[in-house]
Amino acid sequence: MNLLDGVRVLDLTNVLAGPFAGYQLALMGADVVKVEVPGSGDLARNLGADPELSARNLGVSFLAQNAAKRSVTVNLKHPRGQEVFRRLVASADVLLENFRPGVLERLGFGWDELRALQPGLVYCAVSGFGQTGPMRDLPAYDQIVQGLSGVMSTTGTPGTAPLRTGFPVCDTLGGFAAAFAVAAALVRRGRTGEGCYLDVSMLETALVAMGWVVSDYVIAGQEPVPMGNENKTAAPSGTFRTADGRLNIAANKQEQFEALLRVLGREELLADPRFAVREQRKLHREELRTALEETLVERGAEEWVARLAGTGVPAAAVLTVPQALGLDQVRDRGLLHEVRVEETAVRVLGSSVHVDGAAVGPTAPPPLLGEHTRAELGRLGFDDDEIDELYAEGAL
Repeated sequence: MNLLDGVRVLDLTNVLAGPFAGYQLALMGADVVKVEVPGSGDLARNLGADPELSARNLGVSFLAQNAAKRSVTVNLKHPRGQEVFRRLVASADVLLENFRPGVLERLGFGWDELRALQPGLVYCAVSGFGQTGPMRDLPAYDQIVQGLSGVMSTTGTPGTAPLRTGFPVCDTLGGFAAAFAVAAALVRRGRTGEGCYLDVSMLETALVAMGWVVSDYVIAGQEPVPMGNENKTAAPSGTFRTADGRLNIAANKQEQFEALLRVLGREELLADPRFAVREQRKLHREELRTALEETLVERGAEEWVARLAGTGVPAAAVLTVPQALGLDQVRDRGLLHEVRVEETAVRVLGSSVHVDGAAVGPTAPPPLLGEHTRAELGRLGFDDDEIDELYAEGAL
């Protein structure tokens, strides 16, 4: 897709939040140049479930979010590497980084210096806690942010919380927030020509994403508690046992609850004052669960899904990741895309957004470390002899 066609992004990020942001921009058509450390590159190149790929500097964690990018190696601590980087910045529209606060500035590339090199630059810094404040210099990984933000305190049951979510949600949300902010800044730049300095905090992004949960406390004074698979706002709304697996039911409206009882043949429950109206059902959710599961365990999850289809009651089986990827809905929408890395065919996730009716996927495979260095420097005006010298001196 070409929504960001002509936008050039320097992606200096590592591991997850930053690279995920760069990948979202690449999927929408931006020209994303991944600037990596010579010899090692993004740490994610050595991470993931396939040791053989990790040994080739193509770890699954790297392949997951770096397709459609190009890789250039630059030693930012080397004087001539800094010369190369200045030219890269001057050619860019966006610079994306997730170093600890102050790292680029200590290398001579603070916001003022970057803006002097490229007045219209959109500079986006992604970090655990933001570029200011008493925690700015602390190291942060997803698990640390999950714990500090309160995410873990509300995940699980009263007996199992605090519990980490099953995927690095704070990293991923931070990447989405960064990509959204960059796109918004580019809209303003298109109107005014002005660049922008964006400071993305993963901690604050996690708190913002918990909007309803946080608001229960800041508006209603009610401290959030872990509720397992239950939905605090309604009942029955959670995960229920069936004859062969778990079933999610979200009968959040009165008419949905009544339709559910008709399908289950349990209309008598509506006459029970504990279950007649929403607020009473919330107070007696465990008794209601017990009553409903007496009937739900008589049939399998998929049979109940079929019986509830067309009634307006949201219901679906609880699936594994392989089962979810195997859904006709997911296949029909074209979420997975095959790319070739050297001689290896791998499948990667595209965008969750369709543009003009079409699925959005990467236009090129993830790059080998430094694969595009020579071509990119040639584009910046370096000749072959100069590039050879830069390699020999350790600048690339």
